[in-house]
Amino acid sequence: MKYNLLGNTGLKVSELCLGTMTFGGQGMWTAIGALPQDEANELVKQSVDAGINFIDTANVYSEGLSEMMTGQAIRDLGLKRDDLVIATKVRGTIGTGINNSGLTRKHILQQANESLTRLNMDYIDLYQIHGFDPLTPIEETLEALDMLVKSGKVRYIGCSNLAAWQIMKALGISAQQHLAKFVSLQAYYTVAGRDLEREVVPLLLDQKVGLMVWSPLAGGFLSGKYTREANAEEGRRVNFDFPPVNKDKAFDIIDVMQEIAVAKDVTVPQVALGWLLHQPVVTSVIIGAKRPEQLQDNLKAVDLKLTADELAQLEAVSKLSPEYPGWMIERQSADRKA
Repeated sequence: MKYNLLGNTGLKVSELCLGTMTFGGQGMWTAIGALPQDEANELVKQSVDAGINFIDTANVYSEGLSEMMTGQAIRDLGLKRDDLVIATKVRGTIGTGINNSGLTRKHILQQANESLTRLNMDYIDLYQIHGFDPLTPIEETLEALDMLVKSGKVRYIGCSNLAAWQIMKALGISAQQHLAKFVSLQAYYTVAGRDLEREVVPLLLDQKVGLMVWSPLAGGFLSGKYTREANAEEGRRVNFDFPPVNKDKAFDIIDVMQEIAVAKDVTVPQVALGWLLHQPVVTSVIIGAKRPEQLQDNLKAVDLKLTADELAQLEAVSKLSPEYPGWMIERQSADRKA
């Protein structure tokens, strides 16, 4: 297991992060997973034994139960809290009150306290906004997050599912007003979904913001169960076909991944995860599982070394089609790069 710096900080996080969306299973989250405490404990132990020090959850996962089970697993296993980097999120609806959602000062401060209670912890290492709130000024959100950092309840702040302009606006306001800055972005990124590379990836590299990848197997579509010839009869996508995937193009990518997997005696998911781990912008890849053998397969991705030729094959089959202004910027930059 390798450890990378989280954005422009000195905090070291494992290149794989354990996602806990499968813990609990309440409401809509049963489609993702419904692991009981003992099975969640087993996955946490397996991850930590493999070198993972980074665990990601959210207040909305299983309506708060995921946070509770994550904290309980750490206590049940006797793990040292300070050896772990615990990340959670705020934005979604919790409860029935009219102000129980969004990124207002009221909701953020309330939910930070409730997340700490559910986790049974004194502080959160990485507190992330789970998405954009069109009603709340970003200044209010950043001020509330800064209050949490200054109070010691939160160590670092991050964001998730934002556009490049929204991230840059937030970074500019934080710099201007001397507020805590977003150190990371949690975003969807796979070899079968590279849209992030158009605007967001250049921003992250330029501003030294870390990238945590969610759904690296495209919601199970790159799990090896799906081919042109057969669709899986079980699994997450049967009941929850998300995130959106261009399936025709994804099948072309899977064909190449299968060839590489056979040649290297690995699995298709390991190739998908390995491709991400070879991308310079990626800080940590979030892996979630329902079964120990599934997690074990994903953990092996850290040992996969893709050759330049294999990376070139994957690049060719998965590359984005040119869009303006990207193609014009590339054209006009040619003389300066030369």
